[in-house]
Amino acid sequence: MTQTLIKSGHLWGHGVADLLIDGNTIIAIAANLPAPEGSCEVIDARNKFIYPGFVNTHHHLTQTLAKAMPAGINSDLNHWLGAVPYALLPKITPEVMYHSAVVGFYELLRSGCTTCADHFYIYHQDFNPELEAALYQAAEDTGIRFVHCRGGSTHLGTHRGTSKARQIPEDIDLFLKRLDETRSRHHQTASDAMHKLVAAPTSIVHTSPPEDLRQIAAYARQHQLRMHSHLLEVPFDNEAAQTRYGLSAIDYAEAADWLGPDVWFAHLVHADSSAIAKLAATGTGIAHCPTSNCRLGSGIAPAALMANQGMTVSLGVDGSASAESASMMNEMLLAWLIHRAVGGPEATTVEQVFDWASINGARLLGYDTLGKLEAGWLADFSIINLDQPRFWGVWEKPWAPVTCGEPIAVEQVFVNGRRVLNNGQVGKLDWQQLQNTTQQLVSQLMAGD
Repeated sequence: MTQTLIKSGHLWGHGVADLLIDGNTIIAIAANLPAPEGSCEVIDARNKFIYPGFVNTHHHLTQTLAKAMPAGINSDLNHWLGAVPYALLPKITPEVMYHSAVVGFYELLRSGCTTCADHFYIYHQDFNPELEAALYQAAEDTGIRFVHCRGGSTHLGTHRGTSKARQIPEDIDLFLKRLDETRSRHHQTASDAMHKLVAAPTSIVHTSPPEDLRQIAAYARQHQLRMHSHLLEVPFDNEAAQTRYGLSAIDYAEAADWLGPDVWFAHLVHADSSAIAKLAATGTGIAHCPTSNCRLGSGIAPAALMANQGMTVSLGVDGSASAESASMMNEMLLAWLIHRAVGGPEATTVEQVFDWASINGARLLGYDTLGKLEAGWLADFSIINLDQPRFWGVWEKPWAPVTCGEPIAVEQVFVNGRRVLNNGQVGKLDWQQLQNTTQQLVSQLMAGD
């Protein structure tokens, strides 16, 4: 097994200490650890800061090449859906998907994120399986821990703008058949899984009827898969649930078997006190996406109240077409600030937001030994250099990723004990070629718009 000794770093939660890795596991944290005999890489981390790998629980990697599209820059969610992501879906080729994912994963890694849950919802009746393969290949090539939230629709849906996609949805039998094929091909069940699969219809209110949702939930629980979807990003979710089913969105989720400790929803901006009580009582979690919610004017999810009620709160960067960034540090900074703006300076703490961005996300994704620097836990972490003028005046420097935000120089990132980012570069990818190809693909996507 490969061993690595990190010497004299400022470890989050431990102060100045050494950290020893054996294979993919942290085996010791203490001062003045001796280097083991034999093959052991020693990294001098004096004046560097080591953080547990951040866990992004909601993304749309299809959108990385669609930042700041004029058609939706000043739109709310309903208009933006048709003007941006749904309009682009017919143009997403395997090449576009691969480069979009690689660039998105790179953005995450260089913000200290080591695990990404991507809500990939572009499935339809004539779906090209090479698109899914491109996503997994991008995860392999960048070395990130990848959780594939397999989305899609089983009927035409009531989301505004879906007609722009010009695609026939899968029926429930095809949805489950393909989900099972992906599970058999990619899903790993070990505690250190690098690839996981999640059952994730795009929107439980708008894209699948209750009888389909129950079948998806039954399949997921039969195979111990987690469940994820969008919910209550805007008030229209409640309106549609009341109109179609005579239930609030949360009561509809409950009736469709879509609440529980194996479920987390993105956004939940418009969850009222009764909804929060039911979510908390059932152990259902949230991927809080403050940047996207601000960008689209959707509102502020009551995440601080949810945390106080016992819900597991995590953070998601959401799609770059509605956030223009895939930085977990940006999400942490904004999450820390916006709840204090509306709830007072005690609404959120630095330590709490770190938990939202790390161990809480890991728990929602089903990882029991991820998101914390502890002996016996998985070796996912970042090494950050805070010796820059903008941090010279910071008294409590370990807080900097939350209190100061970007730009921060993430020097190294380890995932599953393997260094995947070093001095800002990811693996052996040709970044000049990646840049050139990406710019060409963006130009192609823009053509005709």
